[in-house]
Amino acid sequence: MIDDIKSRLAEHFPDGQIEVQSDGSHYAVQIVSSAFDGLRPVRRQQLVYAAINDWIREGALHAVNIKALTPDEQ
Repeated sequence: MIDDIKSRLAEHFPDGQIEVQSDGSHYAVQIVSSAFDGLRPVRRQQLVYAAINDWIREGALHAVNIKALTPDEQ
């Protein structure tokens, strides 16, 4: 599932540096992308959730912790 998540997020954030870790059914996602420039943290998370929301709805992803940063913030 980690590779699937990375692939999906890479489609939505083509310039992104994407890391995904799993601890059972809990996932930690970190994305560094210029797509987040000028956006508040809540909006950044919404963009990430939009990319994987179908898996969350279906139950394939249960818990996701998102860290969305701009290149300047890393």
